Amino acid sequence: MSTDFAFAKTRRFAPLFTTQFLGAFNDNLFKNSLFVLISFYGLGQNAILPAEQLLNLGSLLFVLPYFLFSALSGQFASRFDKARLAQVSKILEVAIMTLAGYGFYTASAPLLMLCLFMMGVQSTLFGPVKYSILPEYLHEKELLSGNGLIESGTFLAILFGQMLGTAVAGAGAGVLTALILLVAITGFSGSLFMPPAPSKTPDAPIDWHIIRNTKQLLQTTQRQPELFTAIIGISWFWFVGAVYTTQLPTFVKIHLHGNPNVFNLMLGLFSIGIAVGSILCAKISHGSLKLRLVTAGAIGLAIFGCLLVWLSRGTTFANNGELQGIVSFLSHGAAYPIILTMLGIGFCGGFFSVPLYTWLQTASSDEFRAHAVAANNIVNAVFMVSAAIISAILLAVFGSILVLYGTVAVGNIVLLAYLSKRAPQLFFAQSK
Repeated sequence: MSTDFAFAKTRRFAPLFTTQFLGAFNDNLFKNSLFVLISFYGLGQNAILPAEQLLNLGSLLFVLPYFLFSALSGQFASRFDKARLAQVSKILEVAIMTLAGYGFYTASAPLLMLCLFMMGVQSTLFGPVKYSILPEYLHEKELLSGNGLIESGTFLAILFGQMLGTAVAGAGAGVLTALILLVAITGFSGSLFMPPAPSKTPDAPIDWHIIRNTKQLLQTTQRQPELFTAIIGISWFWFVGAVYTTQLPTFVKIHLHGNPNVFNLMLGLFSIGIAVGSILCAKISHGSLKLRLVTAGAIGLAIFGCLLVWLSRGTTFANNGELQGIVSFLSHGAAYPIILTMLGIGFCGGFFSVPLYTWLQTASSDEFRAHAVAANNIVNAVFMVSAAIISAILLAVFGSILVLYGTVAVGNIVLLAYLSKRAPQLFFAQSK
């Protein structure tokens, strides 16, 4: 392994990476298997809500804890040992997955929806830990590489969890229960090897008033310009990812005339692109925070986003009205520019996001870092919900996914102009 990533095999990083990877993997394994059971296997068919509304409710329930409990989670991560907090969150995951197994056996949609909400709570609890603990485990020159590995690992975990969840949804309650419990227990085992990370403010008070402490956290964060600029940039990254991945099944069906296997291919290309971009961004930075890479990433997102829209016009892939599989899709010469473009969007997303996460960590003090990550999670959730609302509006008005994708592509330049106004170092040769 390159000396840039030599730390990855050490106890300072490997247990944290394992814990984070398996957590993201299990979130998506459970959520996707549940959504497929609702969509294709009739789970919840006697519920008050129709299937499509159950899916919307499920997505809301998973995101809702980020709004409600992120500020509280930031307080926990500041007051208690972060490694111990990670272990508590993994014990909670094992308990939730045990309850979810019972939900699969009884085919109880309400119970499984409750478990989805509780998994959102567990992820919210772990969120401030995973990024605020990195500067305590890694040396300054290792931090950007560490963020690159965490970022790439997270998106690969999401991809693998989505694919496996879709594949095993119909395999029966026994298989589903065994899988989600095995992953949860393995993740907990990994967390046991995380080195202690004692609190620097062990006497900090805990404010249990959700609305008040959330408002105070956001106000305190806004008063730190560099910190808040990094958070806005990271949240835009999640906005873009939410728009692309949420509308990708319909985009593949309408514009590529592809079946679910083609959708999995495109989703895989997007995720792999982010992973490769994250690693390469860390490698060429040589341990220094180069914010100009954020600019390069944003410009690349705009170019490749517009290129995807341009390449997808017309009905090049129409095949006698039938949706085509991967082999048929790849038989078209026009498929390969789209493949490269989807990889390019993911790749530039990695370049855009990794320096921002490092900036978030280095721009905050040791005492405030966990709170900063919690604030980031809140704003991320706001942007992701906004992505769903804006997508719904644009699709209702224009009836075209290409208009939506094109708007997001151009939005990268608007966002870059806003960020550069707040932080001119995005355009100048300034390292930190």
